Order: sequence, then structure tokens, then C-alpha cells
Amino acid sequence: MSRGFVKEDDQEEAPFIPPRSALPAGVTNYVTPRGYEQLVKERENLEEKISNLNIENEKERRHARATFTGSLNLLNERIGTARILKPSEQPREEVRFGAQVSFKFTDGKRKGSIQKFQLVGVDEANIKENKIAFVAPLANALTGKKKGELAEVTMGGEIQHLEILEIEYS
Repeated sequence: MSRGFVKEDDQEEAPFIPPRSALPAGVTNYVTPRGYEQLVKERENLEEKISNLNIENEKERRHARATFTGSLNLLNERIGTARILKPSEQPREEVRFGAQVSFKFTDGKRKGSIQKFQLVGVDEANIKENKIAFVAPLANALTGKKKGELAEVTMGGEIQHLEILEIEYS
């Protein structure tokens, strides 16, 4: 049918479906047991929203359903590729996935300040909870290091030197 015979009101924009946290191509989707539980709970919540969609306007209902369904498909893909790594089963003597790492800056503006982060999956990462994705530059700089060793990472355009103070697994 020619576009000239279609009402403008019939034109529906494709819904915007927010992408999931970035996971580089070819990188295994590691998750902690807690991170996996959060993904499953998120799926349950989305499924509930879809089944309880109570919008009277047909166009708005289709749009909402398409948005939730698209998000659910992305989530199911992420869950399907998840590989659960238990922090308690990681080597204790070095920084690995799931570790809580305390370190101090040994130079620069932050010299002497101490930070503590846990290395987690990309979907579980939350800077407010001091959780960083295992693919983040800081996590890459810390991974494989032992207590007392120095790590080097570029932060804010400057090379920072960090000393590993503590490595904990729970």
C-alpha cells in the first residue's frame, strides 16, 4: 500500500529498548551467585509486568508490551550466557573475579587514599555499592595481583599506581 493512504495516527514508532550493560564481544559472561539471583528476579518482575499490563489505550498497551518483551529477550539472552563463578572457590592469594580488593593510591592527587571494590559481573556492577565490572580497566589492572603488589591503571587521564592492601572472598 502506498504511504499516501496511511493515516499519520497509524504510524507507531518502534519502542526504545535500553541496552544491557556492555559485555565485550567474545568475553564470557561471568556472574556471582548473587548477580545471577538478581538477573532471575529481574526476569520474574518483567514477566509479571507483561502479564499484568493494565493499559486501556491499545496503542500504549502495544508499545509497553513491546518494550517489556524486548527487555525480557535481552535479559533472557544474558541469563542464557551466564557462567556462575563462586567467589569462595577462587584462589585466595590473588585478585580474581568476585574478590573484594582494598588498595591505596601510592602517588598523584589521591596519594594515601584507600578504596575497596568487589569485582563482579557487568550486570551486577554498581559504583554506589563499590562493585565494578570485571571488564573495567581498574578490575583488569588489579586482576592477578597479590597482597602488597603494585598495579598501574590510567584514571582521569593519569597513570595511577595502586598498592594491594587486602584481598577478601565471601
